[in-house]
Amino acid sequence: MGYRLGMAASRRRHFGTVRKLRSGAWQARYWMAGTQRPGPTTFRTRGDALAWLSAAEADQRRGTWIDPKAGRVSLGHYSNTWLVQRSDLRASTRAKYRHLLDRHILPTLGVTEIALLKPSAVRSWWSTLADVQPATAAGAYRLLSTICNTAVVDQVIVRSPCQVKGGGAERAAERPTITVAELAGAIDGVRERMRAAILLAAWCQLRRSEVLGLQRHDVDLERGVLHVRRGFVVQIDGKKAIGRPKTDAGVRTIAIPANVLPVVVDHLAEHVAPESTAWLFPGASGQPVAPRTLDRAWTRARESVGRPDLRLHDLRHSGLTWAAATGATTAELMSRAGHASPAAALRYQHATQDRDRALADALAALSER
Repeated sequence: MGYRLGMAASRRRHFGTVRKLRSGAWQARYWMAGTQRPGPTTFRTRGDALAWLSAAEADQRRGTWIDPKAGRVSLGHYSNTWLVQRSDLRASTRAKYRHLLDRHILPTLGVTEIALLKPSAVRSWWSTLADVQPATAAGAYRLLSTICNTAVVDQVIVRSPCQVKGGGAERAAERPTITVAELAGAIDGVRERMRAAILLAAWCQLRRSEVLGLQRHDVDLERGVLHVRRGFVVQIDGKKAIGRPKTDAGVRTIAIPANVLPVVVDHLAEHVAPESTAWLFPGASGQPVAPRTLDRAWTRARESVGRPDLRLHDLRHSGLTWAAATGATTAELMSRAGHASPAAALRYQHATQDRDRALADALAALSER
């Protein structure tokens, strides 16, 4: 609680005033919307309080002023509001963000006022999470950074506290690939109604959600192509969702390799209802078969050829690696995979380096003739 001082102790300024409190600390008070408000903290000396007022007044004149009161909201409250207002998010993305907030961000940082969230606190939180769940830590950090950047735009804080260099980068190990011969052997261990799904994942380089989202009218047997228009996923909260691919690049037409086309023809005849919107891989509920059912089918297949290290998504990775080895350009890989930027397609260019070595060896062999 403060008390009245003489002119030497309390000076009225254009932007505000300073006064000494009973504790001995100095308080700065500034004018905003016709009322006087206390500064965000107290100061050790009168000079420090006056310096803060001067800096605040200069920021206001430059148009860079951030009202300290705006940042007095907790990170949890601001994050929840931010998520509600993001009407542009896909249902699966919204569920993922909700999970990251509730499980990994807000339990540690949620009660902290966003204006008081320090880079050191963010760094400590990220480091602890990264030690046990590196991929989750990267995703959670990217989300927190996006939220804090919005707070800067909203003039709630001056600068984002997310200052961990590379905090949002995922350093995933290179995934393994399956050989064409191994895939041929693995298919023998797959139930007939699921064989086309495994082959499309590999030879047409489809994501699991894209495989499960296929309908009869997406297959053009006359042209021998596949139209990728939607995906089917079970979100992290357990809800099922059907929607367009994440980016426009994900909506694409893919030529079906000749070795796979007969399998697709037989599958349509034996396991797909005649309606144009019938699911290619139907489940008992009338919706596409559950993702875990496809995962189980692949688990049995990979174990039958001694490759328990291969995940279902590695079939797509393998197929794109095969495509790169044939000499496919980055643009061609992007088109076939549904990538929106070259960065993802470039991951498969190591295959062209292997191919280049084979060509070099073949050239060397010419000199020995």
